[in-house]
Amino acid sequence: MDVVRSRFTTDKVPELSLADYLSGSPDARRQFIDDLFKGLKYFGFIILKDHPIDEDLLAHAYELSQKLFALPDQRKREYVSKAGAGQRGYTPFGREHAKDSKFPDLKEFWHVGRDFSPTSKFAATYPENIWPTEFSDFRPIYQRLYESLDGVGRVILRALTEPLKLEPNYFDKMVNQGNSILRMLHYPPIAEGVDPNCIRAAAHEDINLITILVSASASGLQLKDRNGEWLPIETQANNLIVDAGDMLARITNEVIPSTTHRVVNPEGPNLPRYSMPFFLHPNPDAMLTCIPSCLGDGAKYPDIMSEDFLQQRLKEIGLK
Repeated sequence: MDVVRSRFTTDKVPELSLADYLSGSPDARRQFIDDLFKGLKYFGFIILKDHPIDEDLLAHAYELSQKLFALPDQRKREYVSKAGAGQRGYTPFGREHAKDSKFPDLKEFWHVGRDFSPTSKFAATYPENIWPTEFSDFRPIYQRLYESLDGVGRVILRALTEPLKLEPNYFDKMVNQGNSILRMLHYPPIAEGVDPNCIRAAAHEDINLITILVSASASGLQLKDRNGEWLPIETQANNLIVDAGDMLARITNEVIPSTTHRVVNPEGPNLPRYSMPFFLHPNPDAMLTCIPSCLGDGAKYPDIMSEDFLQQRLKEIGLK
């Protein structure tokens, strides 16, 4: 029998090999599931290496992101969606803020969502994607990356069904037409005279089930640990950083908590930062209800439809 050691410690976000789950021995697969669950319970975050997303695809996507945000501001604003609370296309610098914060984040971003089939019952729920005409490879690259990250997200959720005592396809049915969002983020160099209360991304929790973040072009991401201390999250390029969002915290009764995190301003050279988080959402009509194994002394939150929760939170962060 193989002996596979746990990679979980309480002083560092665990770095797990997705290959252990996808093609490893039974012991390696079991240890991955245990460390994934422990990592998300303790930190709200884990790091994934040895994932199946092509490195050339990631490099191409980052190259396109830099070209996109280098477009003139007036041109970028032509791609602002006229509907959908910023769920597609361009959102200008300083528009979004953290929940309960009056200070805008120092970022601009672009959203790519799911291309719903015309026959889908959700086809009219969300606006169509917006594609910049300047780059012929933009659409195929980001559609491919979207599908790749969506696939990894489903694997992670499937791995969680065992410790949560759920049927293996529980989350598959919940997210198969979810309004998941791939966000291309640009944090420009900090401008002279900027309000000192503003940082690149103020302390917040994500809205969705899980977020998969392609390791960013520069440091700055921090999580607040269980002792209230800020812990930097750093890993090798092309690794994936996964964190639990409010929707997962809600349905697990905070067995898996949604962890506060932020992106701080650079302390060294005043360089831009690019990142690409993928926010995995349930289907719009999915009911966010407490998972039976997490019920304990009772559900901490009332049931709410996924779409209703999303719209409520979009309003709270200034996108609606």
